[in-house]
Amino acid sequence: MNKLASVVLAAVLLIPAAQAKAQEKESAAQAKAQELGQKILSDYGVSGLQYAIRDQGKITLSGGFGVSDKAAGAPVTQDTMFGIGSISKMHVSAATMMLAEDKIIDIDKPLTTYLPQFKMADERYKQITPRMLMNHSSGLYGSHYGNSILLDDNDTRNHDELLDRLQSERLKSDPGEYSVYCNDGFQLLELMIEQVTGSSYTEFLDQHMSGPLQLSSTKTPQNTFDRQKLAKTYFPGITPALPAENANILGAGGLYSTAEDLTTFAEMLNGKHPDVLSAASAEAMQQPEYRRGLWVPEETNTFNYGLGWDAVSLAPFSDYGIKALSKGGDTIMYHTALVTLPESDISIAVLSSGGSSIYNSIFASNVLLAYLKDTGRIDTIRPEATFEPPVKAAMPAELQSYSGLYGTVGSTTEVTLKNGELSLPELEGGLVPAQKYIYTGKGQFKSPDGSAIVSFDQLKNGKTYLKLNVHLQLPGLGQMLMVTYEYQKLDANPLDAAVKQAWTKRDGKSYYALDEKINSSFYLSPSILTKTIAVDQGYASGTRIVDQNSAVNAAEIPVMNGRDAFDLTFSTQNGAEFLTIDGNDYISGDAVKPVYGGHASVTTIPASGHSVVWYKIGKTAAGRTMKVSAPASGGFAVYDDAGTLVNYSIVSKDPSTILPQDGMIVFGGQAGDVFKIELK
Repeated sequence: MNKLASVVLAAVLLIPAAQAKAQEKESAAQAKAQELGQKILSDYGVSGLQYAIRDQGKITLSGGFGVSDKAAGAPVTQDTMFGIGSISKMHVSAATMMLAEDKIIDIDKPLTTYLPQFKMADERYKQITPRMLMNHSSGLYGSHYGNSILLDDNDTRNHDELLDRLQSERLKSDPGEYSVYCNDGFQLLELMIEQVTGSSYTEFLDQHMSGPLQLSSTKTPQNTFDRQKLAKTYFPGITPALPAENANILGAGGLYSTAEDLTTFAEMLNGKHPDVLSAASAEAMQQPEYRRGLWVPEETNTFNYGLGWDAVSLAPFSDYGIKALSKGGDTIMYHTALVTLPESDISIAVLSSGGSSIYNSIFASNVLLAYLKDTGRIDTIRPEATFEPPVKAAMPAELQSYSGLYGTVGSTTEVTLKNGELSLPELEGGLVPAQKYIYTGKGQFKSPDGSAIVSFDQLKNGKTYLKLNVHLQLPGLGQMLMVTYEYQKLDANPLDAAVKQAWTKRDGKSYYALDEKINSSFYLSPSILTKTIAVDQGYASGTRIVDQNSAVNAAEIPVMNGRDAFDLTFSTQNGAEFLTIDGNDYISGDAVKPVYGGHASVTTIPASGHSVVWYKIGKTAAGRTMKVSAPASGGFAVYDDAGTLVNYSIVSKDPSTILPQDGMIVFGGQAGDVFKIELK
């Protein structure tokens, strides 16, 4: 018997008597985990899932579903490691609190006190504090994702360039005004830790957290460890496993771990390892930081920020009078949920390859509720909410004033209230379908099945918001309550004739990223690398048009939907139009040339600094087989006319592809790399 198995067995033997009795036969929690685990595997695009419950220092329930390696048929075990995405934010937040305990920093002093290299074009940056970075209220635009999530590559370019990129940028709100999810804030915390300690962030975690807590499976891409322990990831339409995914934004989302390691880490966050993180610091992280902003979300919700935590009063546990904390995490291919009950020191972690942190969160909540009942902490599990179709009521005439143009990051929509009805596009990434909402009284409009309620809020910042209160229903998994602001009503932005004409020409046009390394996970889904401009009443893709070549962020939306804001800046070089977002360049589809339709050609990565070259697939090349001779540092991807990946040489290692009509090809590598192309 190996050492880890002995530890697990010892943990089981030490389960309190009431718990042991509950587990003599398959418990309700085990049955629920089995039910949900199999459903997630069969219906939700997951290849492997791992979970563990730790109760007062002991692993009392754990398991795995699916495989860590399809080709080998290797099952997920307790040792299988996964990327944990944004749960990494809890590690950098805890590290920040450790430094505060040691009086090395003060979380309420300006960040520039400790990171003097941090500068922005907006003078308000001097007000940003480490606390604001941890509670998402800094006012930063959100995320610099470029070259951050790479396949089998731990390049630190994103980390190294962040301060330079921020120097030319502005804030979207006053620091501390409201909280909206922000990855860059946690990257800045990582840089601050490195600055004040003189060590790399990876070294700091190893020495001050993973070592003392014996987190043997918690690593960053910069660590040396057995990469075969990582659960392999898979993408639809691609048979082989993807190369290991490295999220090189360590503070925001770059760690790997296991469910059992994460539950030990959660013990520290519950104040049970005061030699590592004091109980006072752990309690400070659990405070309702969300109440500091201009919007206080409902207590019963999925999002109500603490320091690092997504929620410090998580539904449905709040309905039982139980304080629950949660954090979710997603990379491109890995997904994680962590829920902990600090007052009883019970935690559950759920990690998966494929799927979504939302699925894992529903798994975590349902299994944990069953476990609480099994062990006598709660008497019954309340039934899920039920709904009835709306009954239409007479709509007050004054509600008509809420009609108008609304925007969120990336898009706008026209909201028209007429005859007590309004129609909205799909919301929450498609989890809420496009549908008509019916007025039912008290300022509320309900969806046809009654599970979603839309209303309008006017806040003290003078803005009007469209609010969504919805019980998301995932078939076979369960419900999740979310209360969010989806859209902000936009002010009129009339344009003069010349400006209007310039933007009208761009309406519907697509622009393609030029600066992303060819081994980026983003090439699996070209929508991430493509910006399509939609112009609507003085706004472009949710930004407010300023002049012929620039538009600035218009969204000031709390919590989630105002995240990852951007500005648009256009320029022309050698007759080609380019778009710049967050310092990254995109080329207009109009300037993308058809791939040469003759027998042989070459393409070269330019010395301009751009990492890739794009081509269209015209009639002369469509249907023919392209064979590419690429340098070791290069690769290519081919997409069909719907943007579906046809071949990605970084994964498939296949140099040949039948070219689809009206598709796209992208070649990428180092400056000067030459690709030899044959068409047959």
